[in-house]
Amino acid sequence: MKISIGNDHAGPDYKKAIVSFLEQKGHQIVNHGTDTFDSVDYPDFGHSVATDVESKKADFGIVICGSGNGIAMSANKHQGIRAALCWTKEIAALARQHNDANVISIPARYTSIQQAVEMVDTFLNTTFEGGRHATRVDKISCQ
Repeated sequence: MKISIGNDHAGPDYKKAIVSFLEQKGHQIVNHGTDTFDSVDYPDFGHSVATDVESKKADFGIVICGSGNGIAMSANKHQGIRAALCWTKEIAALARQHNDANVISIPARYTSIQQAVEMVDTFLNTTFEGGRHATRVDKISCQ
């Protein structure tokens, strides 16, 4: 898979661990995030990841900021994006199963790096159930 990742200054360590894990699994990574702890604006990275996923340049996206909220809000401004703020692997699984989420948003200040890697693994290995959920997912985008 090709996966786009973006993060602000709260997430360089998280990104490094996630990218390492994904590369070991054979995935191709597009890095839009910062590698420093110097303050940056999370929307810049959320929009870049969302654009990759929306345009099919990436299969999935991963966004990381302090709370996970701001960067998810930015990504969700794109019509083809369903970014899910996740704080456990169970929530990550449900985001895929029930919401067909295509971007996972990770709150770096509220999860451990190990949790983040586990959530990403779960997210990428869980399929959308479709059925009654498809009807709901079809109603998410404003058209």
